[in-house]
Amino acid sequence: MARYGKNSWALMLMILSGIVAGGFIGHLCKDLPYLSLLNYGKEFTIGGAGDGTLRIDLGILILDFALTVKLTISSILGVIISVLVYKRL
Repeated sequence: MARYGKNSWALMLMILSGIVAGGFIGHLCKDLPYLSLLNYGKEFTIGGAGDGTLRIDLGILILDFALTVKLTISSILGVIISVLVYKRL
């Protein structure tokens, strides 16, 4: 009988879904007085808005690259819950 281990791609998919679901719940709760804390977070940006953007000029095509990550309490809770669900599977 073959043994199957846990798939690391499944864990990555669970973590990404936890981030998205947590961010969505935090966005929904931002106007509620007792749950607005879930939307509290910090935004990290690399490039963007003209300062430090990676620009590739190919003559007829110009590509600008920037990365923005927003971590909120609800997205962190979503990651924790998704990892716990993955471990239970």
